Amino acid sequence: MQREVIKANIVVFIASFCTLVIELVAGRIMAPYVGVSLYTWTSIIGVVLAGISIGAYLGGRMADRYPRSSTLGWLLFLSGLGAFSISPLTNLIGGAQFHTSLMTRILLITTIIFFIPSCLLGMISPVVVKLTLNNLEKTGNVVGKIYAFSTLGSILGTFATGFYLISWMGTRYILLTMGVILIISALIFGGFFRSKKILALFFLFLFLFALLPLVGLHVYAKTKPEEFSFPTSPVESIKRMVGYAFKAPLEEETYFFKESGYYTLKLKKSIKGNNGNSLESLILDHLVHSYTDLKDPLYLEYEYIRMYEEMVRWQARKRKSFKTLFLGGGGYTFPRFIEAKYPEAEIHVVEIDPEITRVVKKYLGVSENSKIRSFNEDGRWFVMNCKEKETYDFIFGDAFNDLSIPYHLTTKEFAMQLKNLLKPDGLLMANVIDSFKKGAFMPSYIRTLEEVFGKGNVHLMTLSSDYDKIGVSTCVVVASPQRLNMDDFVRKVKGKRGEMTSHVMPQDQLQEFLKERYSVILTDDYVPVDNLIAPIFEERFGYRQ
Repeated sequence: MQREVIKANIVVFIASFCTLVIELVAGRIMAPYVGVSLYTWTSIIGVVLAGISIGAYLGGRMADRYPRSSTLGWLLFLSGLGAFSISPLTNLIGGAQFHTSLMTRILLITTIIFFIPSCLLGMISPVVVKLTLNNLEKTGNVVGKIYAFSTLGSILGTFATGFYLISWMGTRYILLTMGVILIISALIFGGFFRSKKILALFFLFLFLFALLPLVGLHVYAKTKPEEFSFPTSPVESIKRMVGYAFKAPLEEETYFFKESGYYTLKLKKSIKGNNGNSLESLILDHLVHSYTDLKDPLYLEYEYIRMYEEMVRWQARKRKSFKTLFLGGGGYTFPRFIEAKYPEAEIHVVEIDPEITRVVKKYLGVSENSKIRSFNEDGRWFVMNCKEKETYDFIFGDAFNDLSIPYHLTTKEFAMQLKNLLKPDGLLMANVIDSFKKGAFMPSYIRTLEEVFGKGNVHLMTLSSDYDKIGVSTCVVVASPQRLNMDDFVRKVKGKRGEMTSHVMPQDQLQEFLKERYSVILTDDYVPVDNLIAPIFEERFGYRQ
């Protein structure tokens, strides 16, 4: 009896460990396709729990009908195949265009990829309990131990994945490892060695499953022969199959790929800049965050950064030197620009992901001897712990993406903390990606800043003054503790050439814009940013509610 209990504890520990590993990996492996938002994690947690729940029900019925070790073995084996299927399925349908709302699209993709593996893993515990309970007098003790070890496996799977495995192995090789662990467990705990027929059937299924990627190679070879070279040996076939199934689909130009604890990072050679130099593009999850010209630190590809530059250029004339704070580093494009153009400037960059800082120093032109000081921590934590006398001339918010917004950096409470860090004539600038006509996040963010800085002290800069033609676009919101003479800004920056990137919305038009748009004041208690940015999906991809 004691031996059976130990065996049961080990099996449920492994199954629960793998379940939580897969659940956490789900968020990272789907990020390049759907971003990381409240919708993403809601769908993942809901789908996995639904799979476990239905699996527990089906497993209970199966345990009563087939109370054998081989039943447990087949469930472990099929769970391993389910883990193997996640990576190729993600590559296949992650970018599929479902013409539905944002929430429905994420839910559909999550269900297709993760429901069956979760269901299979959920079937294991009832079978284990059935096989272990021979003495009804000790039911409570046995079941308690089984569920304790199951929970322990879940806990260790959570911490191991979040703190260690993803940054060490990457999501796809984690899934490969979980599949191997489950299949080996099937051999050990399924009693397959007792029956030659069952063992032969096991290896037959494993062989047929291994052939599926090879069939895919044949199909691909026939449909696109010009892009395909067929493997010349069995070893090469295996390498190619593993490569297709368990590696992220990367473009030829990609020369760096890394999954950190925060992002999926890619670097690739990109288009040539205006001066003819090639550019290095940094992609975090699904979004290109920066274009860097290694030969020219003064080159700025993105127009919103040019808006930043124009505002700094205008204010720099009034200041002998200045101090800047960047919340979000990205490719360090603008910090590198300021270092080159304003040698006396003091530059602090708060970038939560230390891997990004390492990448920009190794590949994107920021030298180890740079004056740029990097702080690898959360932006709000940094601001909360700044010294009382630490004040800045410019604070740049560059942490808002289109589909993934750190909500705690958008609230009224955080804006008050930023205001306390600004000098009396300092400026806060933040880039905001939203649907200009339908979006509710940008109006909400502007109104939130007005609560802190006051009406008339918050301005909106766009890429065009033809507001009727602006769709999903990047705008810059500027706030200051004191009134800014934006007419002087336009006059000084335009100069004799009459050219500038920024188009400042007149204050009366801005107030009219805010009246017409739905908006809320964002606070720590109420900050529904994921709901507010949903129109970006609809406008960009043509989804319907």
